[in-house]
Order: sequence, then structure tokens, then C-alpha cells
Amino acid sequence: MAVGKAVNRVDAIAKVTGRARYTDDFYRPGMLVAKYFRSNIAHGKVTRIDINKARSLPGIEAVFTFEDVPNIKIATAGHPYALDPSHKDVEDKLMLTRDIHHLGDEIAVVVATDEFIAEKALSLIEVEYEEYEALTTAEKILAADARAIHGGTGNIVGEHQYECGGKLADAFSKSDLIHEGTYITNMVQHVHIENHTAFAYMDDLKHIVIVSSTQIPHIARRIVGQALNIPWGNVRVIKPYIGGGFGNKQDVILEPMVAFLTARLDGRPVKITLSREECMLCTRNRHPMELKVRLGSNKDGTAKARHLEVISLTGGYASHGHSIAAAAGSKSCLLYPRMAQGYHARTLYANIPVGGAMRAYGSPQIIFAIECAMEEMARKLNIDPVEFRLKNAAKQGDINPFSEKPISSCGLIECLEKGKKLIQWDDKKIEYANHKTGNYRKGLGVACFSYGTGTYPVCVEIAGARIILNQDASVHVQTGATEIGQGSDTAVAQMAAQTLGIPVETVHIVSTQDTDVTPFDTGAYASRQAYVVGNAVFKAATQLKRKILEFAALLTGLEAQELDVASGAVVHIKKDGQPVISLKDLAMASYYEKDKGGQLTADVSHKTTTNAPTFGCTFVDLTVDVALCKVTINELYNIHDSGVILNPIMARGQVEGGVAMGIGAALAEQILIDSTTGYVYNNNMLDYKVPTFMDIPDIGCEFVETVEPTASYGNKSLGEPPIISPPPAIRNAILDATGVAINELPMSAQVLFRHFKEFGLI
Repeated sequence: MAVGKAVNRVDAIAKVTGRARYTDDFYRPGMLVAKYFRSNIAHGKVTRIDINKARSLPGIEAVFTFEDVPNIKIATAGHPYALDPSHKDVEDKLMLTRDIHHLGDEIAVVVATDEFIAEKALSLIEVEYEEYEALTTAEKILAADARAIHGGTGNIVGEHQYECGGKLADAFSKSDLIHEGTYITNMVQHVHIENHTAFAYMDDLKHIVIVSSTQIPHIARRIVGQALNIPWGNVRVIKPYIGGGFGNKQDVILEPMVAFLTARLDGRPVKITLSREECMLCTRNRHPMELKVRLGSNKDGTAKARHLEVISLTGGYASHGHSIAAAAGSKSCLLYPRMAQGYHARTLYANIPVGGAMRAYGSPQIIFAIECAMEEMARKLNIDPVEFRLKNAAKQGDINPFSEKPISSCGLIECLEKGKKLIQWDDKKIEYANHKTGNYRKGLGVACFSYGTGTYPVCVEIAGARIILNQDASVHVQTGATEIGQGSDTAVAQMAAQTLGIPVETVHIVSTQDTDVTPFDTGAYASRQAYVVGNAVFKAATQLKRKILEFAALLTGLEAQELDVASGAVVHIKKDGQPVISLKDLAMASYYEKDKGGQLTADVSHKTTTNAPTFGCTFVDLTVDVALCKVTINELYNIHDSGVILNPIMARGQVEGGVAMGIGAALAEQILIDSTTGYVYNNNMLDYKVPTFMDIPDIGCEFVETVEPTASYGNKSLGEPPIISPPPAIRNAILDATGVAINELPMSAQVLFRHFKEFGLI
């Protein structure tokens, strides 16, 4: 069995030795460098631009402004194409713009022989603006006299509401107790190691080749075709090794521009690499949200009703726009499904950096509000927070109130029970009761989450897999599943090995995606890869195995149904698994036998029409230094029901990375934006506080394995969920330690000081 074992990552050696080649490791002779000229205001219009000095600078090959690019607005979000026009993403982005929607908006681009000349040219461009009021808060944006940021009728990008699980008004009226609270989450950034980078060139006068650090190569090809109004087949996107994305590279940021530039410069190679400051200001961030929760419960701890009112700011462009608020709202229904639930969300344009996809796609914001409200309801009921959750948590067989379909696998209760035991909840509750006064105060916190696996039924879930039997009995596997550091290549190797009955070491994964060659797949997002591509790999491996056994039968005269593959040979099932022909001999015969066989391959595409829910929780033990407004995490356990764990070591790596990001969002990270001007103060790694290894405690990682029947290998999502529940668990532990309810993220020292002072602790 290959699935379930801690095999080494197939890309481990290449990455740790520096042999892995990323986008910036590739070079084309005569490569030109392009850089953007960006706005220094957040809202306005260019009234004059003078590029003559820049254009005349020696070493400058071209300067283009908003007047030179196609007047075609595109949607940059990396979603599959929608045949239904009403389901399409908002098309509001030009490659260069006269109308300024956020600080750093792209106005012009210079192309030079080197980076230094390009930087000099930018300083020579002269621009004048008509500046408007920066609309940075919901109050300003929704004001009756507010300017429409993108014209039209207003600043609401989308609105979504539902009611499910029963009549909400009746459920609230029958509740013994109601809690109401408002919760705030601020903008944070992905801070992936590799910045956005891409280059393009033309092999002929027709086809454009783009090499890019992208999570979505096939989607990028389509959007470039749309942006330039050329056939999609004329665009080729190559994705080499990628240094992380976390959703930020699920938008098409650079690809249309490098394609445009090479096309305008006779196919010469042109490259754009963003600085860290540009990445933090001008790519994508997590949406800031304001969430109002109303929660009703009976005195016995039975949750009866919940309603969320959400305002999400998507920034200067729609990007993933309202889909994030809508998706997160629907996924939250699964967590406590046996109550009436209501949801109303509005997503607004704002003159702030653009919000887009980020790990867990809106669920961290929604779950923060829900789990804070659950904690406070438990306190009002005088019920242990874990017991309150256990009483209401999802169980296998529960009906998802939103989809009205049964939950096919669920280990949430077991996760809670395991976490409670690991952190010694009951004993510490008694012990820490004596640590609620003085400067150092100890507390315990818990929070749960639910999530999905993929995007169906909202979007198509399609994946392709191609497997070839080589002459030496190894196999080559190609998929469109995009490895961005999460380990999908290794998971695919394990899946293929298990179904084919061969050692993992004999499975070779083609990691580079190339839209001219690679089977179609929409990319790395929504924790979909192992779940969706797993079905395609299973079908392809099953098909190839059948061909192997049929050819073995032809060679040996035996019946194919009597044969199997094991330990590098075709074996006879009825004769105790005795080998009848080695797989290598069979492979050689398939290629070189003059009269029989042929290369044995399988090539399939599969559409997944299910979406498996995943569950879990976080337990935290922490100490608050009231005087210093400092939080020290003593213990933390992140526990998951992610179905069958494909590779325990990789799974642990996903959890530890996600928890670290969650701790950063909980205690430190925030893009600081001036509410009057829209100016961003800290788009750099000095002032934006990402936790380092010194700030992250030892992370307890545990799994409750269930078997998900809709997955070929029993697995469910794991890449995104680890980030969801740490922030509310930390918040709830601070509340337990100090009695202070902090309803905003991040809970930085400054925020703690403000709340502690208001509460009278300081």
C-alpha cells in the first residue's frame, strides 16, 4: 500500500539542493525588463501624462500607457470559465488604466534592456491627477452621495443571502437566550516566498509563450487570450517549480501584460518581476470583513438559530469579488448543521488594495465570528465551551442544511474529544482558575471549523491524468494538478503506485505544467487537487493496469482476470501470487515485439460532481502578560478530519504551515491603510509583522481518519483548513485568561492595550 505512508516528497531533493528551477532561473537571450509606473493616489483620474523623457532614455525599448493597451476589461480571478453569463466573474480590469482605483494602480509600463534603466525611466514620467475622496470604509462607500468607484449604479460588487435549516424567525423566538456580537477582521497578505514573476516570448509570429509563477496555468492561458482578443490556442503557459502562492497566484496578475509586450516588440522576450513592496500593495490580499452575529440557544445548550450579516471590502477591483463571501458563508453551514441558519453578505468596492483568494477563501473571517459567538454563548449559559460544541457539532449522516444532502463522513466530535484529552482540558480548567488575577494569566481556548473540498457545484471540477508505461517498467505521470509546494506531485505518485501495484520509486511525475502538453486541470485552489485529480489518476491507473494485464494474457496465454500486478511483476492470483512475467519484460515486449502490442498508456479526464466536507478544531493553552500586552502560546493542538491521510509527514507539514499563518493573523499581521487617503503604510517586510520561527510554538498535529466515500482514495481537503480555527481559539483563550472579549483581528499588543485599558486591567 502506497497511500497512507510517509514516503519522501518526489521534489524534495531538487528543492533542498537548489536544483529545482523556478521562473527566475530561466533566461532567454536578449531578455528585456519591464516595470510598471504606478499611481501615488488611491482614487482619481489621470489628466496628463508625459512619457517623452522616459522614452528618449538610452536603453529604453518602449513605453506604453493606458492609451496603448487593448480597451478590453477582464476578470483576473482564477475561476473556471462559466458558460452561464450570469455566473461570470466581474470584468473590470484593464491592463493599464487612466482611472485610479487604489494606491499603486498600473498607469504605464516601461521596457528596458536592464532593471536600472527601467527604474530611471519611471522617475522621468510626469503625471497629473484629478483626485477624488478615497472611499476606504463601508460607511463612506455606502453613503448616498458616494462616487461609484467603477461607474455604474453603485459600489456593491455582489450580494448573497440564504436561509436554511428551518424558519429563522421561529427558531430565534423559541430560543431561551440570544447573543449578539460584532467582529472585525483586517487585511492580511500571503507573503509567499517567491514574488510574482513572469516572462513571455514568441517562437513565431502567432504563438505567445508565457513562463509564469502561477497556480492556474490553464486558466491563465484563457484569460490572456481574452485580454488580447486572440485565440486561446495561440497562448502557451508554462509553470515551472513555484515558490508558494496561498491563493495570491490564483489571479492573473502579470501574464496578460508580458504577452502584450512581447507581441508589440516582435516576439522579443520580456520579463516582469514584482518587488516585495509591489506584491504587498498591488497583487491580492485577504478581504477585511465586518461580521455581525446573532446566535440563539436553549438553556440546555442546544443551539437553535444563527444569523450572520457580513460586509466584505474587495478593494479597487473585484478579483474573486463576492464569491469569497458567498463561498465562506455556505461552507460554515456544515459546522453546526442542526439549527436554523441565515446569512446576508455584501461585497463592496473600496479604494484599498485588492482582496482576492487567500488560504481558506473567506472561512477564517466567517469562522472567527461564529466561534467567538459560540464561546460567548457558552459563557452566558454557564456551559463548558467544549461540551457546548460537542452537543451541536456535525455528525456523519447529518443533513447539510444548505445543500440538503447528507454529510458522508465526519469526525468532528472525535476531533474535539481528542483535543480535549491532549491539552488536559478538565484538569487545566481547575488549575487555571487560580491564574485569573495578577499580571500573568493563563487560559484555554477552543474553536472548530468546517470546510469543503473543491468548488462543485458552483464551478466545474475537472482534472486530467496521463500515465505511460516506460521500457524499464517505471511509469511517467502527467497531470494538470499544479504543485505549488503543497505536495500534490507526491500524492499523485502514491495514488498511481497503489492502483497500479508498483513501487512509488518507479513513478516519475512531470511536475512542470505546460498548457500545450499537460492534461487540462483548472489549478491549485479550494483544497481540490488531491481530491479531484485523485479520481482522474485512479481512472487512468485502472485503465493502464487493465491494458497491462490484457497484454500479459496475450503474451502468456492466460486469462487477464486471473492476473494482477505486484512487486514489479504480473502475478497469477490463483497460484498464490506467483510471477508469470516481470513487468520489465512485459514493457520491453510492448515496445519492441515486432507483431504484438504497442506503447501502453492511459489518458483520461474526469469531472468530479461531489464536494466532501472536512472538519476539525484547535485547542490552545496560553499565558497573557497583561502589563506588556503579550501573548505566549504554551500549547496548541490542531486536529483534523481530512479523511484518509495520504502521507502523514506531508500532512503534518501542511498543518504546521497553516497554523503558523493562523497565529500570524491572530496576533500580528495587518496591512495598515490610512482611512482618509487610502495610503498603505507597511507594504514591506520590515513593518508588516510576519511571525518567524522564534514566534511559533511547537505545534501539536493530530488526525481523526475517516473514509470519504466520494473520493477514490478516501481523502478530503487539508491544504487550507489548518489556518481557519487558530485565531478564534487564541481569542477564546485570551478571553478565558483575562475576561476580556477581543472581537477583532489581529490581537496585536496595541489592540490588547486598548482593550485591557478599557476593561480596567491597565
